[in-house]
Amino acid sequence: MSPISAPYGSWKSPITSDLIASAAMSLEMTAWDGEIQYWIENRPWEAGRSVVVRRTPDGQVMDITPPAYNAHSRVHEYGGGAMTVGAGTIYFSNFSDQRLYKVTADGATDPQPLTPEGAWRYADGVIDYRRKQLICVREDHTALTPSPTRGRGEDAPSNQAVINTIVSIPLVGAKTPDQIRALVSGNDFYASPRLSPDGKYLAWLTWNHPNLPWDGTELCVGELAAEGMLNARCVAGGLKESIYQPEWSPDGVLYFVSDRSGWWNLYRWQREALQVKPVLEMTAEFGRPQWVFGRPTYGFTSRAQADSILCSYNQNGAWHMGSIDLKNNQLTPLDCPYTDIRELCISPDGRKALLIAGSAFEDLSIVQLDVASGQYEVLRRSIQEAVDPGYLSAPQTVEFSTGPVGKRGQQTVHAFFYPPRNPDYSGPVSANEKPPLLVFIHGGPTSATTTSLNLTIQYWTSRGIAVLDVNYRGSTGYGRAYRQLLNGQWGIADMDDCVNAALYLIERGLVDKERLAIRGGSAGGYTTLCALTFRDVFKTGASYFGIGDLEIFAKDTHKFEARYIDSMVGPYPQALATYRERSPIHAIQRLSCPVIFFQGLDDRIVPPNQAEMMVAQLRKKGLPVAYISYEGEGHGFRRAENIKRSLDAELYFYSKIFGFEIADAIEPVQIENL
Repeated sequence: MSPISAPYGSWKSPITSDLIASAAMSLEMTAWDGEIQYWIENRPWEAGRSVVVRRTPDGQVMDITPPAYNAHSRVHEYGGGAMTVGAGTIYFSNFSDQRLYKVTADGATDPQPLTPEGAWRYADGVIDYRRKQLICVREDHTALTPSPTRGRGEDAPSNQAVINTIVSIPLVGAKTPDQIRALVSGNDFYASPRLSPDGKYLAWLTWNHPNLPWDGTELCVGELAAEGMLNARCVAGGLKESIYQPEWSPDGVLYFVSDRSGWWNLYRWQREALQVKPVLEMTAEFGRPQWVFGRPTYGFTSRAQADSILCSYNQNGAWHMGSIDLKNNQLTPLDCPYTDIRELCISPDGRKALLIAGSAFEDLSIVQLDVASGQYEVLRRSIQEAVDPGYLSAPQTVEFSTGPVGKRGQQTVHAFFYPPRNPDYSGPVSANEKPPLLVFIHGGPTSATTTSLNLTIQYWTSRGIAVLDVNYRGSTGYGRAYRQLLNGQWGIADMDDCVNAALYLIERGLVDKERLAIRGGSAGGYTTLCALTFRDVFKTGASYFGIGDLEIFAKDTHKFEARYIDSMVGPYPQALATYRERSPIHAIQRLSCPVIFFQGLDDRIVPPNQAEMMVAQLRKKGLPVAYISYEGEGHGFRRAENIKRSLDAELYFYSKIFGFEIADAIEPVQIENL
């Protein structure tokens, strides 16, 4: 049967918002306890609840955390590291009260609290069997006074009142705060406490404002003793060196990832020699930005001594698997069907590994790798319903020169292009008509997009709308120098890269220059608003919890990111003029196109006032504008009904702006001034 000729944007697609919202989940944090495997599933159909799941060697899978519990930490607001397992017990951070709980592996009894009630948060734990304690990162919010108006323009308590430490908690539980002992304190942030095999030494990462962990961190080691931490010293890192994933080898050598060479490569530190030596130096990234705790990229496959490492690494935006022979420090690439590897966790015996991995046609999944045979087995998919691959658009790698619009320089920027694809349809017969383009802007901005199957992208391409997913300057996966190209240039370099990306496709005749849209969330929402305000290439866009006023963001955001934009814009308030120059809210007279805004009302990272101020100004100016907000949602939407509503509303909005009919029955969106 021949495809139906129909306008771009109007194609009927089986990749529906219901499928994306109700059949897809996010997977995070894998762990082993002997041969038993664990992971966490975030389920939109359970109001975004994160569930600890157990799988036994015979393939039996069961939920460990009951429906009343949600295994999600809020340390640094972004969380991660919410689960620690060992000796048949699971320790997890519960979202609603942020207390640590423990539950036995059979799930026969209700979880029992490990920490007292109070304004404390916990993450990234390791079990100290020798002293019968759990060592983890604690974030203390007791000095903050809760305010229902926080994020709505009212004065908020200083985020500097939040105190981060590394603490030890008795495995039997702590009924009072004084039963929890602070092991390491004094700096702004801590991560990755890791015990040596003999239990004598603790390694950890630490950093201070204005740095973030991908800017500069210190790797420290101390001796655990009854009287506290002894002989603590910094063994690597500094203000301009980022350290990632410290890990003790079976024979007591401390390995870690450092970008001292310009790339996140593997190094080791031997306590006796007090020396740091490279394991392998190559133009590849063995680390990633530490937005969340955990996410290991390597592990040891030998148990008695460190003979070999199984690792994942990123080159030119694609992830690979490899094996490193530690006797001669040589890497052997391994066959791997996945191009996006979010996590790699080795079993205690070193014979298997759990991956969270995906590719262009494979959704992110829990994958088991047999190290000896090289065989991969999918244990759990993030998408519960199969999608006909005929409706999936394959990413095409795009590289283009960038710089100020109209004056492109020699700097190369990277992106992935997804042309429209639907076997049931073709574009209009007119040879002159090109598809609309939707430019995707990832968050962070120190993050990256990958080629892993993203049904949100396929939602658009299967309806006849092309997508360009941009790794603008500042993205990770291309070395420290590329990552730092955004320093001092946020709101300029990223904006121009996204504009130049669209112009690159227009020049090649691939998209319609009159139907260009841009969308992004968080920092990507800020870039979206900048592109719509300060440039006149895009005709419309969607901001998901984006930043409209940098000054308010600097004063109102949480501790982890409180000094983030010092390096990307300038120190506040000294650079106040620059903050205002780059804030769309202060250049609203230059914004002349329709915008739709989406916002979680419980967002503490980019509070609701950011969207509400922009909406008020567009409403006053008479521009078409829509605003959809959600009670109970924070930074990113976790509930199925809100994920569905957002996708459909965005499609409806574009259909009204670009003038195409949509095939889906969608609840209308109130668009003011249309």
